[in-house]
Amino acid sequence: MAGQLISANHAAALAAALAGRANRTARGFCSGVYPITPSTECMELLCNQEIEKGEVVRVESEHSAMAVCIGAAASGARTFTTSSSNGLALMAENVISAALLRLPVVMVAANRTLGPPWNIWADHGDTLLLRDSGWVQLYCADNQEVLDSVLCAYRLAEDRRVLLPVLVCQEGFVLSHTMTETDVPSQDRVDGFLPPLDLPGRLGTTPRVMGGIDAPHSTEVHRAQHHAAMARVFDVYREVQDAFEREMGRRPADPVVPYRAEDAETLIVSMGTIASTAERAVDVARARGERLGSVRVRMFRPFPAEQLARLFRGVSRVAVIDRDLSLGFGGVLWGEVRGQAAPGAIVQGYVTGVGGGDVRPEHVAAIAADLSARTSAGAPVLVEAGT
Repeated sequence: MAGQLISANHAAALAAALAGRANRTARGFCSGVYPITPSTECMELLCNQEIEKGEVVRVESEHSAMAVCIGAAASGARTFTTSSSNGLALMAENVISAALLRLPVVMVAANRTLGPPWNIWADHGDTLLLRDSGWVQLYCADNQEVLDSVLCAYRLAEDRRVLLPVLVCQEGFVLSHTMTETDVPSQDRVDGFLPPLDLPGRLGTTPRVMGGIDAPHSTEVHRAQHHAAMARVFDVYREVQDAFEREMGRRPADPVVPYRAEDAETLIVSMGTIASTAERAVDVARARGERLGSVRVRMFRPFPAEQLARLFRGVSRVAVIDRDLSLGFGGVLWGEVRGQAAPGAIVQGYVTGVGGGDVRPEHVAAIAADLSARTSAGAPVLVEAGT
């Protein structure tokens, strides 16, 4: 492997190119792309890659970008796209179509605030808007995890027990434009990890109807099959982790990543890069003798309810930090996490970093202090982060 100083956008593009070349003995690679900040760098680099039996199609909108992926994936090609914010909202119709057609598309989202007013900085609200679309969702904490997650996403999505699209999420600018040393595997290693895609029922020379009308009972059956495939993701992902570790020498993160949580009385739960900040706050609190721990939710769909419930046993206080706001409700992560806590535990939601505010260890420490002073949970607290 070669260490390169690259951004997360470039890590995603290189992973997609490596995965595309690995399918050269099958139906090749195709990507539909349309630029939107802060994901544009990813597609710019991808457009300049030499991919045998591959093509990057420049289209007129994000909706069309996903349409290209749908058509290519249905024919058995390995597919990729990237977008952000309102671009994801524009392609939402086709995002849902790709999932309901059970096509193993991989997309990287550079998380960005939805507008107007226009804001180009990080917010998980764009991808959480798609949480019920039928895609697997992975949230990354650093550039290396972005690259590894894209490669793992293909192996997971293309497994016949799953056959679902995967959305790899990385925060705009916090990761997308930040340069870090990243191990980029050789093509031989990627070839060894990613078998050629053999999509069942792929389109060929025989005319077929794709996405025809369903009677009510047929829809019930299809949804049940889709839901069952989601339930299999955890076991298949574990196999993907094993295979990746054998080939690459490092193990991708679990769906839920605990940090100093084994004896914690209080846990800080978050997603993405805020979890790295929370870990630093945990270290400071531990040095003072406080039994604070952190939990990072890496896989949001399917939701890791059982894994979280195990970690919450014996924990009396849980702070859930969201970098999103479901207006009129609170944080999306808080809404799903709170049901997994032990009976009687105080589970308090905090919303911070919305619109790209800089979330620092002192902000996390203040959240932990607020939680420790509570005798019961209240309405979600909106915390203004620094700039």
